[in-house]
Amino acid sequence: MAEFIHWLTVENTSHRKKLPNWQSLSFVLQVANLAYDKQVDVVWAGADGIWQTLAAEYLSTTADGAEIWQAQLRLDAAEQVLPGDVQFAVRLRVADQAYWDNGGGNNYLSIQHSGLRLNPALAWQCLHYQQRLADGQQSLELKLAVNQSLSGPPVVYWTKDNWQHSHHSRCRLHKSTATASTKIWSARLKPGTAFRVQYAIAYPCGTELRWDNNAGRDYQLSRKPLQVLILNLHCYQEQGQQEKFSQIAKAIDELEADIVCLQEVAEPWQDGRGDWPANAANIINQQLKQPFYLHYDWAHRGFDQYREGVAILSRQALLNPASGYVSDSTDVYNIHSRKVVTASLKLAYFGLIQVFSAHLSWWEDGFQQQFQRLAGWADSVYDPQTSAVLLCGDFNITAGSQAYWQVINDYQYRDAYLLVHERGLSDPVFRVNDSHWQHDFSEDYRIDYIFCHPRSRLRVTAARTVFTSADYGRVSDHCGYLMTFEPE
Repeated sequence: MAEFIHWLTVENTSHRKKLPNWQSLSFVLQVANLAYDKQVDVVWAGADGIWQTLAAEYLSTTADGAEIWQAQLRLDAAEQVLPGDVQFAVRLRVADQAYWDNGGGNNYLSIQHSGLRLNPALAWQCLHYQQRLADGQQSLELKLAVNQSLSGPPVVYWTKDNWQHSHHSRCRLHKSTATASTKIWSARLKPGTAFRVQYAIAYPCGTELRWDNNAGRDYQLSRKPLQVLILNLHCYQEQGQQEKFSQIAKAIDELEADIVCLQEVAEPWQDGRGDWPANAANIINQQLKQPFYLHYDWAHRGFDQYREGVAILSRQALLNPASGYVSDSTDVYNIHSRKVVTASLKLAYFGLIQVFSAHLSWWEDGFQQQFQRLAGWADSVYDPQTSAVLLCGDFNITAGSQAYWQVINDYQYRDAYLLVHERGLSDPVFRVNDSHWQHDFSEDYRIDYIFCHPRSRLRVTAARTVFTSADYGRVSDHCGYLMTFEPE
């Protein structure tokens, strides 16, 4: 098969019993991820010999990092002549390069009304490319395309609890494909209310069982994970501030963040009364496709002209919102008067999550006492029904510093980013334009964290740095972090 792109299946179906007649074409392709910016398409021609281009769309990523794309088309005989038999080739374009799978220059052929056909170079292929279980979905049908002769039906082995217990579902043959070169088998899995399902497929070939276990990683379907975004907004100090607020809102929508914890959230001072319509968190929230629930409180006068505070935005309702000072000082004219906001959320498949949004002082200005009060507060709200407590925000301590190890070793909190990126301590991407740190540390300026309470029952599956020059652009003197969580 071609190195950078090849087709997995082609489906050519038509309906001739009722008028108007129609014909549909569907192509599933596997593409090497050579670059983020790419074009994937199918070049095809029907019986009239006129070549056309059909754009493909991204579906998912495989265990080894390749991408699955799909191109689909439905044609109506009332509007045009149906193409009938179709010649086709598939193409990947990256920068100025084009990569083809065109059958060695002979193109491929799909016969009208032939149904689904698997690439002859493949023995079998699981046709379930999506990796998400919908909310409320309690069963799913898996379809397998098989070219190779089997000595019995394939069997799907699956689990809802990471193989502590296993189940198996024997596949049945679709009768319409009994005489076709590509046979379609299906099996039904019943995840019920489980968060995830893992599965592998056994194909009986003579006296052997041959396994498709997704390159040793198992196939997996799961509910939508919990995604938490943290960002220090820089207290209205950015040029092009309104455009940057819009960019933050765009990222929240596109990244499907569920919880957003913001620091240095400012609104004009207005003699201490504030100005809610101009509040940074409120502006961002109003620009979301669907506004979130919002909890905000301010701590002190910032930059001599703003009420500066912290906020939590949540896709789900915020329960028992609260706020309070964790600093010795409660003087609103003292920048080391530090207030924290918190709320709980009851999330399907996750349970009760307690979230804190914090902006603490530097080590020499009270961090130790402030974190001690914050940790005590977190302990006080933790009960047997709590699945996790997350301390989110700008802690003004660098990774690897004395204060950092106090959080990790003395309080036993876990740094969510390092649970998936052990290299993070030396990664210069964390550089923050904060003059307080510019002359003290040469490489690691990461001071924004999600700290997980030691009793939290969440697993961190991904961590991403956002709002960099390469990812949504700079919107603050800090970058943001998006963490992805699943239940343990």
